[in-house]
Amino acid sequence: MSDWVPGDAEFALCLTHDVDRPYKTYQSLYYTVAERDPTHLLDLLPWRNPYWTFEDIVSLEESLGVRSAFYFLSEQSLFRDRSISEWTDVESWRLYAGRYDLGDPDIAQLMSSLDDHGWEVGLHGSYESYREPSMLEREKQWLEETLGRAVRGGRQHYLNLERPSTWRYQRSMGLQYDASPGSSAEFGFQDGYHPFRPFDDHFVVFPTVLMECALPNPGEAYERAWAACHRLLEEARDHEGVMTVLWHPRYFSSDYDGYTELYRELIECALDLGAWIGPPGQLYEHWQADRAQVPTPESERATQ
Repeated sequence: MSDWVPGDAEFALCLTHDVDRPYKTYQSLYYTVAERDPTHLLDLLPWRNPYWTFEDIVSLEESLGVRSAFYFLSEQSLFRDRSISEWTDVESWRLYAGRYDLGDPDIAQLMSSLDDHGWEVGLHGSYESYREPSMLEREKQWLEETLGRAVRGGRQHYLNLERPSTWRYQRSMGLQYDASPGSSAEFGFQDGYHPFRPFDDHFVVFPTVLMECALPNPGEAYERAWAACHRLLEEARDHEGVMTVLWHPRYFSSDYDGYTELYRELIECALDLGAWIGPPGQLYEHWQADRAQVPTPESERATQ
């Protein structure tokens, strides 16, 4: 049995959510034009917010007896932090517009509630922080001050990563794991079937095997999307592996048909196949506990 699979489970499925845009703002204008559907403008009303799906996610996972990780972002603001010359740049809008503030009372309350009820809260490092350790450390400190305790790990925004320097930065500021390696265009076990230790110490990397947007659109081709998920689950089981998946909270909204149903079926099938399911931080705890029980040559000599 793999050192990474707890108890008598066949494999492990780690569930994660990157909290990028919990508020639907300029996207309402985009979809109105792209789909020629003015009803998207209704989502700009203050009492409507289809991207705030956290209650739905928690309810779904709780009904299946599982927990997940939510990684929270402290991104730069297009109008506050970027130059005026970027305000008309399409790429800058994609990267920096419509973000949120950790100082938002609703965000702070959400993080506290998730943490209190057994979900993991982690760090979603901003777009440039993977190569800016001082920036990443400030984001970690703000997140921990808002949450009221230390976080164990997280994932870099847009999966940005420089190997191994980003991991060195993360480790130096007290993070214990990273879940950044992966792709938004492809899925699969590109970095092997198990988490790995780039420095052969306590710091662990959980490769992201599947991001939802890499799948065929389940709203148009559900069976193809599900077939891909099922193949990955069977592959993880056959190799006693760890399969880490990323489902953004907005994909549980009505703007993204089929993704909620696909996520539920993914978890249900994993349970049927005998998987341990939970957030990476909890699996890390299992691994650390198992390591502590394995005697080392030094500890064996000390008892003689």
